[in-house]
Amino acid sequence: MDQDLKKELERDSDGLLTYEYIANHIGLCDDIMDELIDNMILVDGNGQFVVSAARYLNAIDREHYSGIITRLVASAIEKDRERRYLPSLIESLYGADYMEHADELSATDNNFRRIYKRLFPTTESL
Repeated sequence: MDQDLKKELERDSDGLLTYEYIANHIGLCDDIMDELIDNMILVDGNGQFVVSAARYLNAIDREHYSGIITRLVASAIEKDRERRYLPSLIESLYGADYMEHADELSATDNNFRRIYKRLFPTTESL
């Protein structure tokens, strides 16, 4: 990451600048994506932009960005204590019918299981 970009991202107080950089440079910033995600996770206090980035990268290329999406989702689970962004995240990643497949998704995807438990803590299954 060059020094000018580092200086700009140091001004990022909530993750929005980093998210915008990723969105405006998708495909051109893959070599520094880990650093960008580190910055976003560091500054995004409530998970809003972490969730947005996970949803965006999932829509762009789920397979290519799978490792980064996994990191973003894990961070979102920790940050979104009020559960404001997790409902849109689970639906974006797993489809509108995720409830119908909750048991099988939970068995194969730890992040799904963790989001589901956070959203539905009293559910008996899973």
